[in-house]
Amino acid sequence: MFSLAADLRAQVGESPVWDAARGLLWMVDILAPCVIRFDPATGVTRRIPVPEVCGSLALCRSGALLVAQRASLVRLDPATGAITPFATLAEEPGENRLNDGKVGPDGCFWVGSMDDRPEKHPTGLLWRIKPDGRAERRREGLVVSNGLAWSPDGRTIWHADSRLAVLDCADFDPATGSTGPWRRLRDFDEATGRPDGAACDAQGNYWSAGVSAGRINVIAPDGTLLRHFDFPVPAPTMPCFAGPDLSTLFVTSLRAGKDPAALAAHPSLGGLFRAEGLGQGAPVPLFAD
Repeated sequence: MFSLAADLRAQVGESPVWDAARGLLWMVDILAPCVIRFDPATGVTRRIPVPEVCGSLALCRSGALLVAQRASLVRLDPATGAITPFATLAEEPGENRLNDGKVGPDGCFWVGSMDDRPEKHPTGLLWRIKPDGRAERRREGLVVSNGLAWSPDGRTIWHADSRLAVLDCADFDPATGSTGPWRRLRDFDEATGRPDGAACDAQGNYWSAGVSAGRINVIAPDGTLLRHFDFPVPAPTMPCFAGPDLSTLFVTSLRAGKDPAALAAHPSLGGLFRAEGLGQGAPVPLFAD
């Protein structure tokens, strides 16, 4: 079902984003730290170093990339590798770093943070970054913010906490970016795995990487687990629908923290994997710069 698309050996591969205009897939290795460019047509990869840990990225209308660093965002020119400051989140606690992020139907970049210490506390925040660089706090009390996604009609936002193993959702206004009250949609257990990165399909189902159970979970809008797909290596981190018709599923993975036995059994940990025909994705908007 899944095959190895690129043997990246990423420490923490994350945030795959499909670039339809260029026919490329962008992603990050959080700890390298670098942005990775992958060409599905040729299998060629290119790594672009960035100054700090990079939790996620967004594709901009201008063609630039917006990259979430520890407590700031930078613009990356994908052609030259040039980096320029974009926004600083001065209210982020010093023990935090930015994590999962995605562009919403409002054209803004939504990005959450996490406690980066081994003993984690609910210090994480969820931000809405506007095209002019202004930042709005939208949630607090998170441990590991993750799994942002929107329904195809833009009327529902999903948001997970990996450490608490929960998935929440809220009504969403695509025109204003406002949300209704958050409600608990699902709790996860050891069988399903903790929810990591996510994507939405064209039918409005939520595809979540069960990072601690080695599987991809497909969840209905009412929270029902519809089905799951076993992953070829432990620790898938985030799915992304790609290709001309968004019917190719790419999934990143991690190898950081795995013991020698796991690395010996699964040498392609940290790789990028692909599968065809599992579903069709909903398009992810571009940052409205």
